[in-house]
Amino acid sequence: MSTPKILILGAGYGGLITTLQLQKRLNYNEAEITLVNKHNYHYITTWLHEPAAGTASADHARVSLEGLLNRDKVNFVKGTVQSIQSEAQTVTLENGDVLGYDYLVIGLGSEPETFGIEGLKEHAFSIRSINAVRHIREHIEYMFSKFKNEPHRTDYLTFVVGGAGFTGIEFCGELGDRLPELCEEFDVDPELVKVYCIEAAPTALPGFDPELVTYAMDVLERKGIEFKIGTPIKQCTPDGVLLATGEEIKSKTVIWAAGVRGNSLVEKAGFEVMRGRVKVDEFLRVPGHENVFVVGDCALIFNEEGRPYPPTAQIAVQEGETLGDNLAAMIRGELTQKFIPHLQGTLASLGKGEGIGQVGSKKLFGSTAAMMKKASDLRYLYKIGGVGLALKKVKL
Repeated sequence: MSTPKILILGAGYGGLITTLQLQKRLNYNEAEITLVNKHNYHYITTWLHEPAAGTASADHARVSLEGLLNRDKVNFVKGTVQSIQSEAQTVTLENGDVLGYDYLVIGLGSEPETFGIEGLKEHAFSIRSINAVRHIREHIEYMFSKFKNEPHRTDYLTFVVGGAGFTGIEFCGELGDRLPELCEEFDVDPELVKVYCIEAAPTALPGFDPELVTYAMDVLERKGIEFKIGTPIKQCTPDGVLLATGEEIKSKTVIWAAGVRGNSLVEKAGFEVMRGRVKVDEFLRVPGHENVFVVGDCALIFNEEGRPYPPTAQIAVQEGETLGDNLAAMIRGELTQKFIPHLQGTLASLGKGEGIGQVGSKKLFGSTAAMMKKASDLRYLYKIGGVGLALKKVKL
């Protein structure tokens, strides 16, 4: 009997944890495990707002796969997935290579959801990868340097953040910390710098406790962030944004942080999707495909009230753990377990030493929430790379 082939697409939270769980559970001769990823590193998505604003280096959010994978058990292929052929049980890469599988794990991550807003794809930045956040940081610094030569161009110092959800709020917190340094470095009057956080929903941080939302907005407003809540962006142009109210904000820096959808490759593979995400069964399988599984941003899971769980890092990690165990069990002919999310709380950073959070019924504010977030980050780093990685990467 041939050795079963497990092919894992993407080294995000779900794909990486699935791989590491299989690496831990299986002996080297029990399965042929292959991980495909565009880069030779895993990046910590929940930290990307820091290098985007320039309060941390891009390398800080990057973890080399070399130090995480046991090459005796896992084949690593650096490549970009072009297409998935579920009938043939093959995956084609952009370089033309074709990889076969007996079991497929799709963890290809997300793409920005533009909600059909004209010009967003062409003219807005997005906090979505190491290279993208490096570009944002360099662009912001370039705007300050350009302003010194064209002091009438206040649009160079006007920054628009589309979305007051997790990513938008966390980025505003870091940007609020960074701006005084930039003003000093480039000798710019802080009064000339404007940051607008624009949200179509009737509240910032939808789903959060109102008391926590008020605290977060107060912290960010003290850092100079101006909110426009219940105000959809109608159009994005090379010169800024046009709001549904008719107001136009002139800006050369629009950063879109208002939602994601599943990777378009999943829909192109012929699987039924909702906004690019597959409604998986209780074992994380694609309906009608017993050997195809989806984790992370591409997986759609509903709670008992019929509402979808948000595609968060903590859920992706739990999916990876369950799926890794289940794949090992399937190969050994053992029983598999249903995936049941266990929400351990929600934490959001508001910049240095500030945050908000909810753990059970307990609300956390300020430095307490910030410390809890650091503890959560430490737990994840320890999970994937042990004490060494945790000590190397955590920001104190």
